[in-house]
Amino acid sequence: MSSFAVFGLSVLMSFVAFGLTTKLYILPHLRSLPPDKALVPLILVHTTRFIGLSFLVPGVVSPSLPSAFAVPAAFGDLGAAVLAVAATLAVTGGATWALALVWLFNVWGTVDLLYGFYLGLVGIPGFDPTTLGAAFYLPTVIVPAYLVAHGLIFWLLPRAGRQRQTASGGVGRHYSLEVH
Repeated sequence: MSSFAVFGLSVLMSFVAFGLTTKLYILPHLRSLPPDKALVPLILVHTTRFIGLSFLVPGVVSPSLPSAFAVPAAFGDLGAAVLAVAATLAVTGGATWALALVWLFNVWGTVDLLYGFYLGLVGIPGFDPTTLGAAFYLPTVIVPAYLVAHGLIFWLLPRAGRQRQTASGGVGRHYSLEVH
């Protein structure tokens, strides 16, 4: 089996595993929480996205890993991690602008991951997954989990907005989200 086929199969199986875990365990729990409280653990997971910097570490990745992949993947992930930290603090601190920051984080983080897949699949001709070295596990195991979490955040954001609007008594008045 080619390394590209192993890569693709690994990504597919990771989506299946995290999809099943989400359906059987995560989604039932999230449905039992108010949307603002359900957002926090999903955002918090992304505070670990600094691990994308490993794409820049010789020995972790092959010296032949194209910088056209490594640099945007590393710094896109770092940006997502910083936004996730800020969004977590904003939501748990009850900031009035918390949902706007969660939207920004979630769009940034999702686009970053999808752009990485694009680069690896078609954007860099002849991309060889073996150049990922030990970082092979990031796009094959971690990225699918992150994308599932992003999907859940997109699912929760409109609900959190409605919750916030209802709590404020309608449009025009805004109260902060509270998470304890």
